[in-house]
Amino acid sequence: MADPIGAAGWPPRPVRALLGPLGASGAGMGAMGKALDVISQNIANAETTRTPEGGPYQRKVVVFQRTSDGGVEASQVVTDTSPGSEEYDPGHPDADANGFVKLPNVDINTEIVDLMIARRVHDANATVFQAAKAMLRRAIDI
Repeated sequence: MADPIGAAGWPPRPVRALLGPLGASGAGMGAMGKALDVISQNIANAETTRTPEGGPYQRKVVVFQRTSDGGVEASQVVTDTSPGSEEYDPGHPDADANGFVKLPNVDINTEIVDLMIARRVHDANATVFQAAKAMLRRAIDI
């Protein structure tokens, strides 16, 4: 009698192994979606000089981590603690005693480049997802 699926000598779940590329590319799209959200937040707050925590807005950065199945996930969002620049504007409500306003540490050019990269990686993952889906459909037809 042949070994049942999952017994010694057989892959535990052969169909599940075929779905691996879908999961990996889906996880990549999710991670890039999170990155796009954070980059958008940075751009929206590029001129925010006062936050509820006090002081100017601090740039956020997504930290990616490799998963056990070979994919990637956005594991956390951290605050970039590098100082922003200062601008002399004594009439600004957030100016200090010397007339300087502390600005956020957000560089629009850096954010736009990060946005372009995240979008292209997201698009690449979507292409992989569509290709894997098409291959699975063809395999079902065999």
